[in-house]
Amino acid sequence: MTQPRILAVIPARGGSKGLPGKNIRPLVGLPLIAHSIRAAALTPQVTRCIVSTDSEEIADVARRHGGDAPFLRPAELSGDDTPMAPVVRHALEWCEREEGEPYAAVLLLDPTSPARVPQQLADAAARLFADDRLDGVISVSEPTFNPVWVGVRARQADDGVLERFFEAGAGITRRQDADRFLRINGNFYLWRASFVRRLETSWFDEGRHAGAEIPESQAFSIDDEYEFRLLEALVAARIIHLPWIEGT
Repeated sequence: MTQPRILAVIPARGGSKGLPGKNIRPLVGLPLIAHSIRAAALTPQVTRCIVSTDSEEIADVARRHGGDAPFLRPAELSGDDTPMAPVVRHALEWCEREEGEPYAAVLLLDPTSPARVPQQLADAAARLFADDRLDGVISVSEPTFNPVWVGVRARQADDGVLERFFEAGAGITRRQDADRFLRINGNFYLWRASFVRRLETSWFDEGRHAGAEIPESQAFSIDDEYEFRLLEALVAARIIHLPWIEGT
């Protein structure tokens, strides 16, 4: 049987405010975006991997590290508040128009979550195509604390007195007694192409998804200087392994 065609999309806008230039900043000897390019290259199920960016500088860096940046993202898809749905759909439609052949799925790889294991991506693809009821498979992990029993908020109408954030936490006094909690960590999102084409705003609310659980340490995401430095330290300590970097 012919293997389903999967398009990997790496979104890399040039205007980061939390950590300017983060997508091309070196991490363990490679620009941050190159780690996502390497992960896709080591996943045989990926038919093509492209970088969607509005920055010629990011596109040039991606190409120097084996990436495919065939277009610059239009201005209307490059704002601070631009949702991801139209960005992914634009990339899918552009590639299908250029190639004249449809894709079966889209794999979203955010550069700020570089700690990926190609086998996990392959397993997610197998799970998606084995169940016609699914619109997607997304990475999830168990955080180091359970917010169900420790989550609180301040009641603004009552001088900031604390109350439980989750009603399900009422009566729980030990971590072991709380139901297991998983979070969407952003390491990867795999969607059927048909779902991407009809997606409007909220992928979670508009589709049926399965979770692919990965270790919380691998679910690391970079938004600021602290997180960048912390990830560097975790890689150096071999707590996080990057398969495409020898010795990590």
